Amino acid sequence: MNDDDYSATELGSHWFERPTPEATPDRVEGEVLRFGPGVTAAALRRAENSPTVVEIWHGTLPGVPAQRPARSRRPWRYAFAAVVLVAVLLFLAWRQYGPGVAVRDVAVSAPGARLGCDGTADVVGLVRTDGRPGTLTYRWERSDGTRSGVLTEKLARGQKEARLHLLWTFHGPGTHRAVARLVITSPGTHSSEATFTYDCD
Repeated sequence: MNDDDYSATELGSHWFERPTPEATPDRVEGEVLRFGPGVTAAALRRAENSPTVVEIWHGTLPGVPAQRPARSRRPWRYAFAAVVLVAVLLFLAWRQYGPGVAVRDVAVSAPGARLGCDGTADVVGLVRTDGRPGTLTYRWERSDGTRSGVLTEKLARGQKEARLHLLWTFHGPGTHRAVARLVITSPGTHSSEATFTYDCD
């Protein structure tokens, strides 16, 4: 056969001799060549000149770094949305479980006119807050030396004012200058007072 008529597509099966069924996988006669990416030209010539047992090998030769798969950038598309979601959840948690109600101002008002015989004065304490939910703890103190026990007032979310009432009743003749004092003990300490006059001839 002329070399000019030779074609690589006409290779016969004799070029690739596989082990006989009797051969054990631990022992192979002949020269073992490993074909795969990066096979040198010298190794190919040796395979063409002598029959051999061929073991197809897929991998890379020593010293040739393996190509790393390209990293997908798809997760970064959702990074901004995830940050926004976390921020919203933190804000809602802070509103629900964060600091409670805070008192901004306390004012007490009493009847402007003189209180007549056996009258009852309605003293009103107005407490302004920041609108957060919580509980006010307070007491009333009177100028006659008496005071109430510890009282509480629950505030709902968005409720920025609380009106606290003290009903003070007088009996008998006489004139008395009365002072009612509201003391907020929690949250924080705040106080305010108002004065009115009881007059009964």
